Amino acid sequence: PPDHDLVDRMALTTPDQVKAIGHPLRTTILQLLHERAATVTELATAVDRPRSTIAHHVGVLARNGLVQVVRTRRVRAIDERFYGRTARMFFVASGSAATGGAAGGDFNDFEVAARESAAAFDEGRLWGFIRHASLSSEQVSAFWERMALLVEEFDRLPRSGGTTFGFAVGIYPTDHPSLPPTS
Repeated sequence: PPDHDLVDRMALTTPDQVKAIGHPLRTTILQLLHERAATVTELATAVDRPRSTIAHHVGVLARNGLVQVVRTRRVRAIDERFYGRTARMFFVASGSAATGGAAGGDFNDFEVAARESAAAFDEGRLWGFIRHASLSSEQVSAFWERMALLVEEFDRLPRSGGTTFGFAVGIYPTDHPSLPPTS
């Protein structure tokens, strides 16, 4: 788990927040900060990108309240800043200004998951399920809360393996056919 205090969940309520989290490099930075707070230099090394590029993206995340400086240390007369996430989980608030009144906005977790999982699929290392069920709004809300707990559990797993795995979960309405009620 991260090495600083942070809230469990944070609603993204502005279009700028959703845009900030929707960039693939910023998403990667946020994922790395699940492990621990890190400096811009450490993040740049981890993703093999120039320090200036990472500093720009960390700045966007910080301006939108997604990361913050959690501690500093003095290194050769320079204060080195360690950035940490502000929440374990970010979600787009349904009906907020971030989405123009609809859930999802321009950020699509499944688009990211599809892009990231293509190589795993090609290698036969992609595991997944898809199911359909006719449910009430109350049932969906209760089920989503249970899924959020599972995501939080995944976020808290010790970062000890040699391979980074993605985990995607979602519930969405479809036009999938369903049987009529029994008579």
